[in-house]
Amino acid sequence: MTIHIEDLKFQTIIGILDFERVSPQDVIINIEIEYDYVDTFINYAEAVILIKTTMINAKYLLIEDALKDISKKLKKKFEAINRLQLKITKPSILPDCKVSVSNTYKFNS
Repeated sequence: MTIHIEDLKFQTIIGILDFERVSPQDVIINIEIEYDYVDTFINYAEAVILIKTTMINAKYLLIEDALKDISKKLKKKFEAINRLQLKITKPSILPDCKVSVSNTYKFNS
């Protein structure tokens, strides 16, 4: 099974530039969670809450650190995850484009 959480948008402090450390900015999260459905399901509402609260509370400097941390927390909470693809976008950081960083994490079952 694959859960798709698309265009999760909220504001948080993220970035290394001075102005990014002062005011929250929009981020957009896209994630695919693959797991083997047998008798336990992954509650996608809980996954969304985990992602949002983690990012808002951590105030990451780098998107890369946010990706690593969120993937670890999701795997810890939902052991059934086999693979997840996570993308974090900062839609307003540059005037002419959206900037994203993504990674795919594979876990041993």
